[in-house]
Amino acid sequence: MRNALILCTANSARSVLGEALLRHLGQGRFAAFSAGSTPRGSVNPDALACLERRGLSTEGFRSKSWEEFAGVDAPAMDLIITVCDSAAGEACPVWPGHPMVVHWGIPDPASVEGDDATRGAAFDLAYQRLERRINDMLALGDEVFEAEDGKSRLAAIGTSFN
Repeated sequence: MRNALILCTANSARSVLGEALLRHLGQGRFAAFSAGSTPRGSVNPDALACLERRGLSTEGFRSKSWEEFAGVDAPAMDLIITVCDSAAGEACPVWPGHPMVVHWGIPDPASVEGDDATRGAAFDLAYQRLERRINDMLALGDEVFEAEDGKSRLAAIGTSFN
């Protein structure tokens, strides 16, 4: 099993969706985690509603700092995925084990204002994009982590417009 950490700034929306999706789609191949550089302190209710609409568990999610995953007692990560531009541009902690770090930018659904349907559509779009990218990653197989061009292949997933 590989460990993957999905990072965003607030750890309240995109990174939470990514964590839930990787747990679900990875079917035991990944232990998925999420965190933020400046956590909001609570998970966005629209993110939880999006997961519930798809039948995914919302149990145990909380907004937490990436510092939890940078210490010596933290699980060693195989992969770090940043899903927002600000987290990708920040100086990240030195991760134990020197995992691959890739960026898969996803527009922030939490920045969309409007009624429940409008906000829900923004979260659904972020979910769909993350779902396609995670499925693309899983299709590469485990050997991508050992391949000489593995990091570039994983990073290329984030440049697709899906």
